[in-house]
Amino acid sequence: MKTRITELFGIRYPVLLSGMSWISVPEMVAAVSNAGGLGILATGPFDADQTRKAVRRIRELTDKPFGGNASLLFPGAKENAKVLLDEKVPVINFSLGKGDWIVKAAHAYGGKVVATVVNARHALRAQEFGTDAVIATGYEAAAHGESVTSMVLVPSLVDVLKIPVIAAGGFADGRGLVAALALGAEGIAMGTRLMTTKESPLHGNFKKLSIDKDVTDTYYSKRFDGLYCRVMKTEGATKALKKGFDIVGAFVNSKDIASQMNIPYWKMFLGVLASGWKNAYQLAYMANAFKIFKLATEDGDVERGVLPVGQVTGLLKDEPTVAELMERMMKEAEEARLRIDGAVS
Repeated sequence: MKTRITELFGIRYPVLLSGMSWISVPEMVAAVSNAGGLGILATGPFDADQTRKAVRRIRELTDKPFGGNASLLFPGAKENAKVLLDEKVPVINFSLGKGDWIVKAAHAYGGKVVATVVNARHALRAQEFGTDAVIATGYEAAAHGESVTSMVLVPSLVDVLKIPVIAAGGFADGRGLVAALALGAEGIAMGTRLMTTKESPLHGNFKKLSIDKDVTDTYYSKRFDGLYCRVMKTEGATKALKKGFDIVGAFVNSKDIASQMNIPYWKMFLGVLASGWKNAYQLAYMANAFKIFKLATEDGDVERGVLPVGQVTGLLKDEPTVAELMERMMKEAEEARLRIDGAVS
């Protein structure tokens, strides 16, 4: 399969692994890249040293192109992005911030940069400062889509951009890939589908739930991490939705984050306060989300943990290997293409 994205990144299939904290680890990234897609490392839970080690581990596991992400709103994200640049990671994906400096530095060594966006304003701004492509995150996605569905968001961006659009939110198989291409996208990014594969480190409790759940079994709210976020409907998610913002928990959980990321707590605390009240409030929300997301992903705690998933969780029926999934998707895409050709001929 050949699209502008496969050409841009030097990959076989136009399929990206979304950068999911505690899921998109080196082994998972390498599995996707080795299967012909583009694995993207999630650096959110890492400090700079951990990010560097993760990048080098990926290079031990694959000689194929791969990427790394940086959610610029998070503490330590800029330092992680600088490591990705220093290590000359082939593709860098940024979100929740302005990444013009990343574009300039990555292009200096021949790297490519992708911005994750939810509207045309942000997409056009990213294009203006040289971003190579955008990931358009629709309402159906786990995080952090907004109110416009992928079916509408993707063509709306394709119509105003010159750079390639990668569709995210609502894609789990070859039919979805062909649908995205028909809308003008050059590829898709998948999180929910890929997190339920053999290589994924997602806890087995939630892999089973991902297969058992229906397309209606999600919550969509700002009450989980302060931004619009979609999560699996579980006992833990129901409790978190009712509880909402917890300022005491934010202080406790932020200390855990500082410790995990090897940042002195006073330094992180002052940095958050200096960023302004609105940003500090958002980061406090995310401190609580950090804990409950990790409880789900690593511990499989259904009573307290919360797992971000897209609506496509209701389409999952099995737990294949990444390679099996990729090959199956290509067969499904060919079948869908032939069906369309027959319908419009």
